[in-house]
Amino acid sequence: MTLIDYINVIILVTGILVALGVASSKLSARLGVPVLVLFLLLGMAAGSEGIGRIKFESYELAYAIGTIALSLILFDGGLGTSMSAVRVSWQPAVLLATWGVFITAIITAFAASWVLGLSKLEGLLLGSIVGSTDAAAVFGVLRSGGVGLPKRIAAVLEVESASNDPMAIFLTVGCIEVLLGNVALGPGLLGLLASQFLVGAIIGLAGGIAGVWLVNRIELSAAGLYPVLISAWCFVIFGLAAWLGGSGFLAVYLAGIVIGNRPLVFQRGIRLFHDAIAWFAQIVMFVVLGLLCTPSRLLAEAGDALLIAVVLVLVARPLAVLLSGVPYWFSWKESAFISWVGLKGAVPITLATFPLMYFSGENVSEDLTRLGPVCFNVVFFIVVISAAIQGGTLTVVARWLGLERPRAPEPPVTLEISSLRHVNGEIVDYAIGDDSRAAGKLVRELALPEGAVIAMIARGNQIVPPQGSTKILPHDHVILVLRPGLQSLVSQVFASTSDVRSLIPEMFEFPLRGSTTVAKLEEFYGIHINAPPTLTLTELLNHELGTLTPAVGESVQLGPLMLSVQRVGEGGLIEMVSLAFLAEEQQAAEEKAAAAAPATDAPAESLESAEPGDLPPENADEVPAPAETND
Repeated sequence: MTLIDYINVIILVTGILVALGVASSKLSARLGVPVLVLFLLLGMAAGSEGIGRIKFESYELAYAIGTIALSLILFDGGLGTSMSAVRVSWQPAVLLATWGVFITAIITAFAASWVLGLSKLEGLLLGSIVGSTDAAAVFGVLRSGGVGLPKRIAAVLEVESASNDPMAIFLTVGCIEVLLGNVALGPGLLGLLASQFLVGAIIGLAGGIAGVWLVNRIELSAAGLYPVLISAWCFVIFGLAAWLGGSGFLAVYLAGIVIGNRPLVFQRGIRLFHDAIAWFAQIVMFVVLGLLCTPSRLLAEAGDALLIAVVLVLVARPLAVLLSGVPYWFSWKESAFISWVGLKGAVPITLATFPLMYFSGENVSEDLTRLGPVCFNVVFFIVVISAAIQGGTLTVVARWLGLERPRAPEPPVTLEISSLRHVNGEIVDYAIGDDSRAAGKLVRELALPEGAVIAMIARGNQIVPPQGSTKILPHDHVILVLRPGLQSLVSQVFASTSDVRSLIPEMFEFPLRGSTTVAKLEEFYGIHINAPPTLTLTELLNHELGTLTPAVGESVQLGPLMLSVQRVGEGGLIEMVSLAFLAEEQQAAEEKAAAAAPATDAPAESLESAEPGDLPPENADEVPAPAETND
């Protein structure tokens, strides 16, 4: 067979394996098995002892493929992680990613030393390899595995899995260096840990900011080049962080968070591209790692590996969660579930190739040479057991603990702003639940701020053009076009009635239609005004200002609220009102100035006694027609 024929065969086999991997994802949901297990089994079936008879023993190539794939998976995971998730999860997640990994490694080390007859340091090497949870496994199970969880729990698990690789790499490399006699236990190892975290974090955050700046200003002529540029930037960040002694995995995850939470040219196209690349990377990585495994050697270590897996899952992980202080933030049921989701995946298998590569030289002792294959086979077996049992029972355990939540349905249609230039606007899709504040309301009753327009309502397989009289029903998908900065306000309108309202920042002005009533203001935004609930903002301002023809810019203060006339229509009718919460200092100054001012003739009638009919009548405005977008 010539070299060209050999290359053609490799391309053919690669295509067949990737296609089978995609097809197996359909089987995953029916069998209740995480898709990564099927990818691994596919690789094993195609391996030297399977039906494919493909002999693959290049640990260096497997490490290279795994590293590239993991960097893309983590970057895509960062793109899909919201800043709100990071804010509510970073404290327990960081403790689990550092202290939790260390505790897991120590406890597993004792078990490995006892079961396999290893020294304490050799046992610590194996414990370090399996000490971290795997981002590819966690992202795959939580985001596409069909299990719905409370947002805070899902956020902790995802942030932990994406940020605990530096600790696992530090412990693994540190143990190898000590076993080889290249470094002694002491400050040198602590410096390695600090470098992994600090350099990785700095390069990741700075690289993310620089990437957003570059993409929004380069003005490429072809839309397809933007996702390619972002992917290339991901590799630049990973390589730079690793070259400077930091964690490339942590760097690309943080860069993904920064890029994913900022306005970006061709943002939806970039997201879709990287979602596809991440799936492709998962298939290739797990199939290659499956090819690397020899089932006969795996079965020889199965008994010992099973004992270590039991200690890891039922003792080490729960103690790590407990001693990391997770119960301080979560209930015992939530803590128990976090303990169960210590999924292992590609990272432990990739780290298990380190002993095979480092302990294969001529100057390495015979004991260390034998340790490499033992570590790899034991770790591989633990990963399969963890992914199959823990990953396959997540839905059952979540339901048993009462933590399962309905997953947000996928929208039947999408709408996007497709532009090769930066556009100050965004499109947001809200899935309407049974207890949404907007459910059962007419569009004109929603009290949406100015700059928020309902562009489309998807109801089943139908598209409903929005009108002021259109009723929003549960299970609808309401798609809005927003001005930047309004999403947090609009989210309160469509949120569940049980959700905690986010605080409106001080001195943050947002415009509302004059037809918005006092009752709607309290219902959707939690803003209470001591006035009749049926009173509109137009009627309220007319009453407070004592005139039916106010001028633009005139304002009144009602406690911490400042209401201002923003737009006036024909006949002096107020069409748009600006509402803001005053800072404490400004509120005190306003009240002091009002107290010092001379008394003026004010309307004799109080707000509580005023009737809407005593004030100018007003017809509710219809919601404006949707803005045109380039799809």
